[in-house]
Amino acid sequence: QVHLVETGGGSVQAGGSLRLSCEASGRTFSIYSVGWFRQAPGKERESLAAILWTGRHTSSVQDSVKGRFTIAKDDSKNAVYLQMYSLKSEDTAVYYCAAKWAKAGDYGVWGPGTQVTVTS
Repeated sequence: QVHLVETGGGSVQAGGSLRLSCEASGRTFSIYSVGWFRQAPGKERESLAAILWTGRHTSSVQDSVKGRFTIAKDDSKNAVYLQMYSLKSEDTAVYYCAAKWAKAGDYGVWGPGTQVTVTS
């Protein structure tokens, strides 16, 4: 069993930055990759970025946030970070991290989410 917990959310003014953390515990050796997602009220969940859990930590960032969001992993802390810059009001959402067990699999475990509110 793997558990994920997101931290780092909060309220920030437009143009500001936040770093979200996703800490994993449990059978972390079984993780293939971790992704970050968000869901705003009344909108569908949106994929933001993903990173491989082992090896060279190959990562990808969706075009919608590329240039403003980056993803990274700290092996010593079993944590994945989402660094967000130049935040906009439309970035307001609940942000989730999730883990999958294989390249072709679905994300099988999700954290409870952390709220990010960007004020103008």
